[in-house]
Order: sequence, then structure tokens, then C-alpha cells
Amino acid sequence: MRASLPLSSTPTRSAGWLRWLLLACLASLLSACGYNDFQSKDEAVKAAWGEVVNQYQRRADLIPNLVNTVKGYATHERETLEAVTKARAAATSIQVSPETLKDPEAFKRFQQAQGELSGALSRLLAVSENYPQLKADASFRDLQSQLEGTENRITVARQRYIAAVRDYNVLARSFPTNLTAMVFKYEVKPSFAVENEKAISTPPAVKF
Repeated sequence: MRASLPLSSTPTRSAGWLRWLLLACLASLLSACGYNDFQSKDEAVKAAWGEVVNQYQRRADLIPNLVNTVKGYATHERETLEAVTKARAAATSIQVSPETLKDPEAFKRFQQAQGELSGALSRLLAVSENYPQLKADASFRDLQSQLEGTENRITVARQRYIAAVRDYNVLARSFPTNLTAMVFKYEVKPSFAVENEKAISTPPAVKF
């Protein structure tokens, strides 16, 4: 004679199936409303932003040696050298993180500071053209080369960030995913888009 199953096993098994069904429905619903897309695109924006910050920091790290090298030859360019030093100090004093992307004003301040530093560097490199001995210095030429490479990487990083933000913002503004954005507070993110964007994104001229 076969033993009968415990009376409680059937309700327990049914409850287990019900939980799995509810989870499957929830996952399907979240996928359909774009929740998963928001997760992936938000991470893509953060990664692109991190690369922008890293490349700007790389440039900032090059500047002290560049200024000191120029100072050794261009002793009469005090104003230009001080402008670069002050611009670097202003740019590096701004604390940035993924949270900056939630604050358009903070993002704008960061972008403006980096743009001013780009301008100061351009003026410094233009001044160096007046000092043949400086241009012939091996250390200076190496720093110029590193700066040129870094400026190119900054441009690429900015372009990738702009593309990532564009994809994210389209999702946040489109129907019906904009409803998901409102529910989960996925706000649009700021991008590099100001009147002088072309001037800011143009690397300083590096001549040999």
C-alpha cells in the first residue's frame, strides 16, 4: 500500500509555483517598461563619465612639469604661467563624482573650469613658440607629446560620454519608458552642450 503525501505538501508546492509565476511576471513587466534598459544605460553613462574625469586628471597631472619646464626658459612669461597654474587649481578643486550628473549646475561649473584650463594651456603653448631653446628641450618636447595624446583622449572620452547620455536621455523622454523614469526618478542627464562647445572641445595646438 502506497503512503499518501502529507496534506501540507500540495499547498506548499502551489505557493512555490505562484511565487515563481509572480517573479516571472514582474521581470517581464520591468523589461517591457524599460527598467532594465535604464540600468544598463545608466551604467554606460557613469563609465563614460569616469573616463572623461580620468583623462582630465591625466592632463592636470602633466601641467606642473610643463609649467616648470617653460619657466626655466621663459622667465618673462610670468602672467601666462600664473594663468595656467590658477586655471589648473580651479579645475582640480571641483569635486566630481557620478552624483555630479544629477546636478546640471555642478556639471556646468566643471565644464567651464576645464574649458578655461584648455584656453590657458593654448596660450602657454603659443608663447613657447617664441623660445627656440625651449622648443628644442627634450623634456618639453616629451611633455608636449604627452599633452597632445591626452587632449586627443579627452576629445574621444567626451564624444563617448555625449553618445551615452544621448541614448539614456532618449529613453528617459520617450513614451512609455518616460513613465518608468518618473516612477524610479531617472532624470535626464547633462551633456557637453554649450555655446562654446566647439572651442572647449578643440585640443590646444601642439606644434613641433
